[in-house]
Amino acid sequence: MENDLFSHAASQPSNSEDPAKRIAALSAELEHHNELYYQDAEPEISDAEYDALMNELKKLEATHPELARPDSPTQRVGGAPLEGFTQVRHLVPMLSIEDIHELKDEELEELRLTKPDATRADNLIAWFDRFHRALGHSDVALSVEPKIDGVAVSLVYRNGLLDYAVTRGDGSTGDDITQNIKTIKSIPLRLPAGAPALFEVRGEVFMPNAAFAQLNQQRDEAGEPAFVNPRNATAGTLKQLDPKLVAARPLDCIFHSYGRVDNAPYSSVSEFQQTLSDYGLKSTHWFKMPTTMDELLACISQLDEDRHGFPYATDGAVIKVNDLALHAQLGATSKHPKWACAYKFLPEQKETRINAITIQVGRTGVLTPVAELDPVFVSGSTVSRATLHNQDEIDRKDIRIHDTVIIEKAGEIIPAVVKVVTEKRPADTPRFNLYDHVNGQCPSCHGPIEQEEGFVAWRCLNFACPAQAVTRIKHFASRKALDIAGLGTAVAEKLVDTEIITTTLDLFDLQADTLADLLLDPAQLEGGESKPRRLGEKRAATIVASLDDARSAPLSKWIYAMGIPHIGESAAREIARLHKNLTEVSTSPILRDLANLPDFEELSVSKRKKENHPRLARYQIESELGPVAAQHIVAFFDSEAGQNVLERWRSLGIDPQSDNYDPEKSAFKNTDSAITGKTFVITGTLSQPRPEFQQLIEANGGKVSSSISAKTDYLLAGEKAGSKRSKAESLGVAILDEQAFTAMLP
Repeated sequence: MENDLFSHAASQPSNSEDPAKRIAALSAELEHHNELYYQDAEPEISDAEYDALMNELKKLEATHPELARPDSPTQRVGGAPLEGFTQVRHLVPMLSIEDIHELKDEELEELRLTKPDATRADNLIAWFDRFHRALGHSDVALSVEPKIDGVAVSLVYRNGLLDYAVTRGDGSTGDDITQNIKTIKSIPLRLPAGAPALFEVRGEVFMPNAAFAQLNQQRDEAGEPAFVNPRNATAGTLKQLDPKLVAARPLDCIFHSYGRVDNAPYSSVSEFQQTLSDYGLKSTHWFKMPTTMDELLACISQLDEDRHGFPYATDGAVIKVNDLALHAQLGATSKHPKWACAYKFLPEQKETRINAITIQVGRTGVLTPVAELDPVFVSGSTVSRATLHNQDEIDRKDIRIHDTVIIEKAGEIIPAVVKVVTEKRPADTPRFNLYDHVNGQCPSCHGPIEQEEGFVAWRCLNFACPAQAVTRIKHFASRKALDIAGLGTAVAEKLVDTEIITTTLDLFDLQADTLADLLLDPAQLEGGESKPRRLGEKRAATIVASLDDARSAPLSKWIYAMGIPHIGESAAREIARLHKNLTEVSTSPILRDLANLPDFEELSVSKRKKENHPRLARYQIESELGPVAAQHIVAFFDSEAGQNVLERWRSLGIDPQSDNYDPEKSAFKNTDSAITGKTFVITGTLSQPRPEFQQLIEANGGKVSSSISAKTDYLLAGEKAGSKRSKAESLGVAILDEQAFTAMLP
């Protein structure tokens, strides 16, 4: 609602609106979007929409200077530094470059009323004329390079070694992100001999287009919100406090300018470009040096065409006076230098029609809606499909089948629906609902789907779903599940990609000779030759033997291997305690009764006893096997997919048996223990393997989780506890060493 209020207040000006009120409304909206963009890395509007608001405010303040406030968004260089990082003051203020925008159709039409020969680049022509007048002559060489849509950083090298790296922040002070920057392999930690004793270099950290597309696909499949554009993804990555998380994302950096430098070995922008190359610092591969206005416009036109093939996102051209001596002569304002500007291209948007919405099932079971469009040429390629990400995104933009929509490429890369042209919507067009669209079933396997609490995505629950075979196989074969030796990611992917298998249970039909001849991804051999790598008889025999052993694995292992949501190791063991075999589980009255109970999952053991619910007392179910978990396993076996899986098990002769069947035993061996009903996370190096401590905790009525949350009662931490200890401290979770834990045992 807050965003709607902002939109209504600031985006709907009236001709009679009081300038002071309009300035206040625009300032409030811009500050709101600044916080989303700089602090949260979650922008709600496009750069073009933001620029339109900023330009309107600038014009109002120019017309009414008495209303301009010193804290106006027009006076800001960037966002405030983030909490959680050390603050560093820049050696030289890190000013932003003045933005000069390509004129929109309506702006051009209005300008031509007073200037008939105006062009879309009229603002750039005015800038060009202005600095020539300031110099008193027109014989000035310029440089033109792409404006990379990334995150501005400044790196300081002292005596050839990287000293620290800092974000732009507010232009005077930024965040120390040295450890995160060191994860970017293209950035040298040492400069070659002869580099200045103090060398401050500035550039843009970015995420390459291909990596950005892959990251968003992974986030869609994980049910996480997609990043809006590569800059958004980069900013979110650099905000991570753990460098290991940053290293997992393929960031890169291109340098374009400098701060403080001792005895600079260059006197022009072009010479600085060569210095970057000499020092092993990446610079742009596209660099031009025009002199006249016609040459400048030709360069910009060429860049606008070429940029669609760049491996990184660009949104304009950076233009600088080449001679550094002229930089001092031209000077700077409090916000930006007068010797440079950034010419911003208009985002290319096209109107098209949604003919259908299809649903893709990803490798993790997430259902992703995709708009099937009338083909349209946008930003260098023909677009006929655009991901809609999830139901929340569809609801937010109110996207419907047969709508006319405006599309653009997010970061000039991924086709995205910007908005719906509602006035062209056919009458009585119904809203789109993903669950109803697929009749509550996975389009790939017709298994049950669910939208887990706290997630925006719908997910298929069937562990034998063909669309998610690779992910399911990896879990199925993991050590804690069926422990199928030799069956790693590479083998699973190749088996599925070559269609040798389509579901997890097809593994049990594999023959050793078929596996032995499996050609994995090319491996680099001696001499640089690249050829496929054969799996071989030895590894094939290992996999087949492990699959044979898995047929007789205990029931609890099989239940866990199915990967049904809310069924972890402890819950799987509890189900096996209550049932003799998998057939009993599939028709279990115990699980059906439990599924119909109120959710007692949050209650303590003593509270459960006070509730004295007859069925709860009868089954003595531990907290990890509550009504929610029971509902999931019952729903699976009641579904068409679940019945097909049971039939497949029978045809394979597989009916796993319980090795801990004891339905009369209490789920809690010691209800008087201080551990009873408590949730533990185990981390670090302890005197015994972690499973030993897990068994102790569960034997005394506690449970063990793999991740820290506000619901965690204790962290049992050994040496080298790492990030889990830090998270426990931030959440106020009690931390136990081994001695304190032992004292809790009865």
